[in-house]
Amino acid sequence: MDWNVITEYLPLYWKAMLLTLRIGWIGVALAVLIGLMTAVIIHFRVPVLRVVFKIYIEIFRNTPLLIQLSFLYFALPKIGIKISAEVCGWLGLGLLGGSYMSEAFRSGIEVIDSVQRESALSLGMTNFQVMIHIILPQAFSYSIPAVVANIIFLLKETSVFSAVSLIDLMFRAKDLIGLYYNTAECLTLLVVFYLIILLPVSILGTVLERRLRYASFGT
Repeated sequence: MDWNVITEYLPLYWKAMLLTLRIGWIGVALAVLIGLMTAVIIHFRVPVLRVVFKIYIEIFRNTPLLIQLSFLYFALPKIGIKISAEVCGWLGLGLLGGSYMSEAFRSGIEVIDSVQRESALSLGMTNFQVMIHIILPQAFSYSIPAVVANIIFLLKETSVFSAVSLIDLMFRAKDLIGLYYNTAECLTLLVVFYLIILLPVSILGTVLERRLRYASFGT
């Protein structure tokens, strides 16, 4: 292990990590929004849209992210839709994550006793108010373990972004190995930087889950 090589490569990996984080967290935010919207639509059995979103879930849950990214980046320009590699990255991650997040949120929503909704409606609340103030806060607490697991999964999936020429951590590692053959140093840095990204998420998720359980939510 050449520590001089590791010191020399650190700034390159740091820059690649910032790109990975930016695309990863934009994709996660998009996944949460899509997943929440999809879960609500399927739960309330909205005509037509319910079928559309169920088809979306099946397509994206059953195809690899690499294929989805390739379709967005290489196939869409053939029909006149051109998007940058970075937009392609977070859009692909968001669509994939949304299909998983929707199931996490839907299971959380369905755990809520229907009596709560009926009681709120009888007090004069609208369906929208019931969803925002009563159902979603509880559903989110129930969904925390699955949501955190999905976030970690999505951040790990950023390792395939190099397929669309994004200079992320994996791209940087493969590029340096190909140029200088410092395999051990490059892979060690890759592991370390992914741990820097993922460990805080895992720890924060565990703490948040425990606090919610102590507060009598999600039990």
